[in-house]
Amino acid sequence: MDRNQITVEIEQAFINKMGMKPSPGEKRAWNNSMRFMESVIRNANIADDCGVMIEYNIPATSKRIDFIVAGQDTEGRDNFVIVELKQWDAAQATDREDVVVAYINGRQREIPHPSYQAWSYRQFLDDMNEAIHSSDLKSYACAYLHNYRVPEPDPLQSERYQHIIREAPLFMADDTAKLQAFLHQHIGKGNGINLLYLIENGKIRPSKKLIDHIDGLFKGNTEFILLDEQKVAYETIISLAKDTSQKKTVIINGGPGTGKSVISMNALGGLLKQKLNVKFVAPNASFRTVMVETLAKQQPRNKARVRGLFAGSGQFVDTPENFFDVLVVDEAHRLKGKGAYQYRGINQIEDIIKASKVNVFFIDEFQRIRPDDIGTVPQIKRIAELHGSEIHEYTLSAQFRCSGAEGFINWVDDVLQIRPTANFSGWDRKAFEFKLFDTPNEVYEEIKAKVASGYKARMLAGFAWDWTKDTEGNRNGEVADVTIPEHDFEMPWNGRSISSTWAIQEAGLEQIGCVHTSQGLEFEYIGVIIGNDLKYDPTTMKLYADYNEYKDIMGKRGLKNNPEQLTSLIKNIYKVLISRGIRGCYLYCRNQELKEYLQERLAVIQQ
Repeated sequence: MDRNQITVEIEQAFINKMGMKPSPGEKRAWNNSMRFMESVIRNANIADDCGVMIEYNIPATSKRIDFIVAGQDTEGRDNFVIVELKQWDAAQATDREDVVVAYINGRQREIPHPSYQAWSYRQFLDDMNEAIHSSDLKSYACAYLHNYRVPEPDPLQSERYQHIIREAPLFMADDTAKLQAFLHQHIGKGNGINLLYLIENGKIRPSKKLIDHIDGLFKGNTEFILLDEQKVAYETIISLAKDTSQKKTVIINGGPGTGKSVISMNALGGLLKQKLNVKFVAPNASFRTVMVETLAKQQPRNKARVRGLFAGSGQFVDTPENFFDVLVVDEAHRLKGKGAYQYRGINQIEDIIKASKVNVFFIDEFQRIRPDDIGTVPQIKRIAELHGSEIHEYTLSAQFRCSGAEGFINWVDDVLQIRPTANFSGWDRKAFEFKLFDTPNEVYEEIKAKVASGYKARMLAGFAWDWTKDTEGNRNGEVADVTIPEHDFEMPWNGRSISSTWAIQEAGLEQIGCVHTSQGLEFEYIGVIIGNDLKYDPTTMKLYADYNEYKDIMGKRGLKNNPEQLTSLIKNIYKVLISRGIRGCYLYCRNQELKEYLQERLAVIQQ
């Protein structure tokens, strides 16, 4: 700092370690925040041989910790302190747990409370860094907002955030002396350099506390009980993963309702109990979020510990080979290739197989819904063979959704002309309720009635309407984009502010979900609107897609002259939506010819 070289040195180290240049915003943050931290460290009366880490990349994640300082306390105990740095000068509270609003990168954004960020990073290291949880190394965390002059009242210190502030204290612009005392108390005696090497080189492996915690969540949660062939598939995965000396690829095929997600979630818990470095991978953010919420609903305060075990599919581009013992991939049909949104790599299947000793793919090729969805069994096998991975393939067939009405799923496959099925003549109508309605209003009234009766129910629709941007005043579903004028019907799409939790938010009943917020999830009853993106030609007796009516830009990219593939993807979308229900599905078709075709097919099985 004395030579004004701190930002230059951090930038060069960043380029060397990360293989890319930092953004201008990051460089500004270093310029500003490091000046304050240098002053704090200089005046905290701590030993010169404390160890400092700057921009520490948490292993196996894209997250970086701003500042870590390590050393011993007055009792000679080994400690380290995580400091989350913020340049904010103002913030707003929200009604969402541990979430605030701050002005970042040119606009107001929702972001975790600084104390929560610091605590969650500390908790992750405690849970997953073996060098920390197997030694006497003690961790602490805090947040330092060096530009923040405390208003009265202070939204960041409101009562709703006090629980997390107790876990990770908050230091503001006028709290420099308090932060210095905090650091001096925990690491003031120095001797911290070796502790940094210990942290940096610690193996990633779950702690006993984390294993016991996750095991307790599964035991108390009936939604994750394994039945019949699900149990067999689970035990097979655990058995194959115990030996990581041979690279293995496990492929689990299964249609909607066969329990892929129940098995994959249980596999996560079972593999943790084997003390393996495991991560649950899912391309769909909504699916990941709901799984975390479902698993942690009995102990919501520990949600961050659960969330650290989950990952999106695009973050393994730079992961070292065989870094993970096991990667469990749900919804593998949604894995992406080169050019996908915010993905820097070439092939996510290859990233995952390369990064893990054992990889488990749960897949249903009839749930691919976009042209950049590359997850197929042949693709997985091809890449596994390239990496010398031993291939094991299994198929799930028993139906645990739609009240076990396998005949209904077969009927949907047949009636949507996805694939001809041997059994398409019907199902037990008392076990699973399916109704075709004349108006979307009737569908919505049925869904509201089910929710009023205590059932979990939602409205879903195909992407046949535009979705007004949040920058145009549609952050919380303010704009009723889904309009059907002939029936005086209008509803908003799911609000972006709750898109990842729309399925379990109370406000979700007043909004319509799409395939991206519902794939992989299930409800007791669902109401589905088939828009004008899917139509029926009575002359050819074929379903076909209407390119202009389908509004998902990424979903139809490159398919203007490929109507067959577009039709196939849109039919898959509607199969996904129709098969979300456990007890029943209510359907409205906007295209009159398609409605009449479905009525004819229904009349046959009702005879």
